[in-house]
Amino acid sequence: MKKILFSRDSPCIQPIRSLVEKQNHRTLVLWALDTAPHVLTIFEEKYPDDKRPQDALSVVRAWSKGEIKMPEAKKAILAAHKAAAVAEDPAAQAAARAAGHAAATVHVETHALGVVFYGLTAFIYAADPKDADAVTEKECQWFYDRLLYWEKNADAVETAWAPFLLKEAPNKEKLLREKEEQKRLQKQLQSRK
Repeated sequence: MKKILFSRDSPCIQPIRSLVEKQNHRTLVLWALDTAPHVLTIFEEKYPDDKRPQDALSVVRAWSKGEIKMPEAKKAILAAHKAAAVAEDPAAQAAARAAGHAAATVHVETHALGVVFYGLTAFIYAADPKDADAVTEKECQWFYDRLLYWEKNADAVETAWAPFLLKEAPNKEKLLREKEEQKRLQKQLQSRK
């Protein structure tokens, strides 16, 4: 069984990825931390006593505000991924990984799409196989709509931000796409020689 069913190349991801590329880091943090609980319920239903993924989300909220330092947050993020590694249910496993990627978005915004990849995977594994296409469409739209919400409302959020999140920088997801496109062009040019 595949551990992850979606990637940056998946057709349903393209509108989300394009919208992600337009956001600043803070908006992506708000979006990732907002959407992760929607997915995490799948894990919590199967493993109600394992709080590591939920704890990771709480810890990185504090990190995003500058209340704690990276080593403490990193420990919690890795614990969420360890919860995924020991989970036997594939839907729960993917849901815990989605939470881990949501938490890691505070560090690097390219993790934000991991919430979508693993979130969709969790929803597909949790659904009846005949409903996979409908679930994919519904949840992709939900992730997209939530990002539209945060695109419009992130600046209205009154919260303290860690200094590293206040620095404006090029969107790393956009830079990643540009790098991928450059590699594709180079391969095309080499194949013509």
